[in-house]
Amino acid sequence: MKYITLFIIVFFALNSCVKEVDNSPVEYFNLSDVKLLDSEFKNAQKQDIAYLMALDPDRLLAPFLREAGLEPKAESYPNWENTGLDGHIGGHYLTALSLMYASTGNKEMKERLDYMISELKRCQDAIGTGYIGGVPGGVSMWEEVKNGEIRAGGFNLNGKWVPLYNIHKTYAGLRDAWIDAGNETAKTMLIDMTDWMLDLTSGLSDEQIQSMLVSEHGGLNETFADVADITGDEKYLELAKKFSHREILDPLIEHHDELNGKHANTQIPKVIGYQRIAELDGDSTWSDAALFFWNTVVNGRSVAIGGNSVREHFHPKDDFSEMISSVEGPETCNSYNMLKLTKMLYPTFGNNSDFIDYYEKTLYNHILASVNPDNGGLVYFTPMRPNHYRVYSQPQTSFWCCVGSGIENPGKYGEMIYAHSDKSLYVNLFIPSVLNWKEKETEVVLETQFPDEDKVYLTINPKETTEFELHLRYPSWVEDGALKVLVNGKAAKYQLSENGYAVVNREWEKGDKVELVLPMKITVEQLEDGSNNYAFKYGPIVLAAKTGTEDLQGLYADASRMGHVAHGKMIPLKDRPVVVAPADNLPSMLEKEDGDKLAFKLSGLYPEKYENGLELLPFYRIHESRYNMYWSQATNEELNDMIREVEEAEKAQIALDAITVDKVESGEQQPESDHFVKFEGSRTGYANDYHYRETRRFFSYNLKNPEKTGRFLHLKYFDSAYPRSAEILVNNISVGTIELNGGDEDAILEKVIPIPDSELAKQELTFKVQASGNQSSMRLIEVRLLSKED
Repeated sequence: MKYITLFIIVFFALNSCVKEVDNSPVEYFNLSDVKLLDSEFKNAQKQDIAYLMALDPDRLLAPFLREAGLEPKAESYPNWENTGLDGHIGGHYLTALSLMYASTGNKEMKERLDYMISELKRCQDAIGTGYIGGVPGGVSMWEEVKNGEIRAGGFNLNGKWVPLYNIHKTYAGLRDAWIDAGNETAKTMLIDMTDWMLDLTSGLSDEQIQSMLVSEHGGLNETFADVADITGDEKYLELAKKFSHREILDPLIEHHDELNGKHANTQIPKVIGYQRIAELDGDSTWSDAALFFWNTVVNGRSVAIGGNSVREHFHPKDDFSEMISSVEGPETCNSYNMLKLTKMLYPTFGNNSDFIDYYEKTLYNHILASVNPDNGGLVYFTPMRPNHYRVYSQPQTSFWCCVGSGIENPGKYGEMIYAHSDKSLYVNLFIPSVLNWKEKETEVVLETQFPDEDKVYLTINPKETTEFELHLRYPSWVEDGALKVLVNGKAAKYQLSENGYAVVNREWEKGDKVELVLPMKITVEQLEDGSNNYAFKYGPIVLAAKTGTEDLQGLYADASRMGHVAHGKMIPLKDRPVVVAPADNLPSMLEKEDGDKLAFKLSGLYPEKYENGLELLPFYRIHESRYNMYWSQATNEELNDMIREVEEAEKAQIALDAITVDKVESGEQQPESDHFVKFEGSRTGYANDYHYRETRRFFSYNLKNPEKTGRFLHLKYFDSAYPRSAEILVNNISVGTIELNGGDEDAILEKVIPIPDSELAKQELTFKVQASGNQSSMRLIEVRLLSKED
């Protein structure tokens, strides 16, 4: 993709001399103006409605009622909803109901939304300050913050699990209940809750607020800016600016990429807020910073499905090896937020179709692929690791962040299909749908079997003959000059606009038929680090192969804190399918199969089990199966060396994983949260592509030992050039010390420590690092509980 700016645009002409076409900033249609027709998107929407109806509003409301001193009507849901992030799904639920009601008119969605709002209003009234939240002990914790007592870490604030992030979901839900569903009470509640935040922070300095923003806080700056837009009151925009994290914003303004090692989905919502503020106050500097971030992530940190991050963090741009080796690949929430940012940038930077190319790529290959088409189960991580699989949520057990954003996605599938100016209609995505363009009193019906066929049919139905420009997106995956436009069965001349659209200008009459032909071709997309890993694509659609259904452990998640990770057997990378051919020959290795549904045969594979080839399908159609999306490539001469190198590199890791009962990657948000981290005087860091945690007092994790097989601790940590000392404890029993002095700061050390016999029969072990004297502890990278000594 090209770097997009407002100032540099390539201009094309086709079929005729070019007249100036309308390129004024576009607006989006309301969700209620677009109705989906039968397609896989429509099916996902139906499954989502069923999922939303399967959730019990009273269980989602329980944390809010409890914290307001009111009697809950039902027990809280489990998982993240009763282990510290209580209430966050309730906020997402408000948004999901609002979006689905706007998109479908489903009255049950509106009834549930109105009930949720009425109950939350009871909570807000009972507390009496404007605050609403399910944060355990939140009322007293916010009083600490108001008094200037701020203890912030990346995923905690004053000992609570990301409370700012949590309440952002409530803010956003109230906003969407007003904007998308027209609930007046929600609007009043939103303003009152924002006034509470104004009061909470009124005595804090800018430095104190910035220190608080070290803790993950979602897109609070965006929602406060939205309140400014809703009310017209400048004080809320000032609040939004105060809640804009300068540690991330300032490097982006200078066009510096300092994202390595940072928790990815903590940063994306901040940037959405920067852009929203820029829209309201006209600050092009902040908008340019948002564009730089978008380009940095899209064009250097993403994979073929449009997603990004490994184990939720940005890894080095020149090393995607963990993307292939890890089972915790791109997180769905990241793509949800990247699409939100894309939607905001598109009209700001000239309606450029390159934004739509990315939106389309990510919508089909990650967002749609994250919904099980048979039951609406939602996906957290989408592994890029060859021969691995995804885990799906269940309505009564799974309450992760990606369930929250996941239940929202189907309600807004229609948001980017069309856009408009006063003179023009833009057709951006080729999703079967009906548009009601009220201002032009025109209905547009879009029908297609895309991507199974390359034709898109539009029927234009104005009430009366109406002139406007029809801008048909000319996707980057269609060769220049190959796109065809027919109007009422005859080839139509069109102009190719400077922002990538085929433009047809005429007086439209009821029943006019437009046929758009989009020839697709097979291409490959190499991993951004230049390694010999490639994904096959047909047009914008990523192709993948089913490779087996054995040992899909935890395919449907239970209520455990790590249930969203696919913990089943990892097939060794040495056994992955390899395409044996020069890289330039890869597209020719696929042969399109006959049939109504898109399918290809891939030949020329190693090892022998794949000698008959594999069938490749659109990735979003592969579910409840192991799969292969990224294909290693090697020539005959390179193959043996590659296999040997991979086998040697992975052998030790496979052996270690085989005896691992539980593990924690220190300094990484979700692994630590899932193991109930506690600490004092501790900090996290990132060095040499590793996260770590150190302390001058203590930190601890709860390690799971369900089968009582854990026998040893395996610690991995950085050496130190200056004195460090720490005592290691298991269930408060000292099991050893780690003393460092005079070593190489970049060197990585490992140590195995036996667990006391008295603790072997316990299903949970508290691992604790206690700093000794006035010295800091070692910088711990990882701790594992092992069944035997490695």
